[in-house]
Amino acid sequence: MRTKTGFVLKDVCGEKIVVAEGRENIDFTKIISMNDSAAYLWEKVQNMDFDVETLKTLLCDEYDVDEATALADSKTIANQWLEAGIIK
Repeated sequence: MRTKTGFVLKDVCGEKIVVAEGRENIDFTKIISMNDSAAYLWEKVQNMDFDVETLKTLLCDEYDVDEATALADSKTIANQWLEAGIIK
């Protein structure tokens, strides 16, 4: 997987969201809100190929979480990002 070009993480009024950059990409139905751990992962995987194992490792390295929970969360996040169309 890889993040799609043109999507950036912004902090808007204390909420972390991923938005499309550029006038042609304006579609306010495509704003993706992220919690702190999802935003952390988004920042870490920019410009690199990754999979759910990569996400799991990043979560385990940063947070006090067991591998099974981190893997389940990584699968959920990856699926949400795929459904939102912000990764390929």
